[in-house]
Amino acid sequence: MVGYNNYYEFTTEKEGVADLAKNFKSTPWTVAVGGLVNKPQAFAIEDVLKQFPQEERIYRHRCVEGWSMVIPWTGFPLAKLLKQVEPTSKAKFVRFETVMRPEEMPGQESGYYSWPYVEGLRLDEAMNDLVLLVTGVYGKPALPQSGAPLRLSVPWKYGFKSIKAIVKIDLVEEQPTSLWMNAAPNEYGFYANVNPDVPHPRWSQSTERRIGEFSRRKTLPFNGYADKVAHLYDGMDLHANY
Repeated sequence: MVGYNNYYEFTTEKEGVADLAKNFKSTPWTVAVGGLVNKPQAFAIEDVLKQFPQEERIYRHRCVEGWSMVIPWTGFPLAKLLKQVEPTSKAKFVRFETVMRPEEMPGQESGYYSWPYVEGLRLDEAMNDLVLLVTGVYGKPALPQSGAPLRLSVPWKYGFKSIKAIVKIDLVEEQPTSLWMNAAPNEYGFYANVNPDVPHPRWSQSTERRIGEFSRRKTLPFNGYADKVAHLYDGMDLHANY
């Protein structure tokens, strides 16, 4: 996590992120929460840390290409923040947007991706207690290369939906189009591979290797969190919407 990071806003080279991110300014920081809400607000990160008690969540985190690891995140449930702004009845989705600072984040100079990074969840997904707004990792405040000062963790999404350096959260009526959906619509759908039985176009998702282990293990549906999230997808065809 310290020297091997997946953070395309800096570089696609995972071992190069930490060095490029060392001068990234993560304070002061404000996240604006608005859209289809009754009480839009701008939260300073200092006030967020005071207002929402931090808790540790040890999550199984599956990365792309079949690698996984267990990470002790520190943060608070996204639902607590969303309840503060009171979503209206028209709100169906949550749209997240990362900071746009190409002068500090050289990867944003790449024309291949549609910057700034945008990600999305269905509102009922976002309100699930497993979804964490992360402020720290391994018992310490998150470093810039880990997405400081505020990133998203959705542990049943197989490593996707982990948008970092969040500055904007909007409640919307229409399904957001994420950066990955724009970049490779044939590979990445909105639901971000909740079904391991559907192969990625370039690799299988049926097994994974835990970092530090030599053998592979079967990838569990919803990354092992089915008892807490499977009901969110009742009635859906998870081969079509995987």
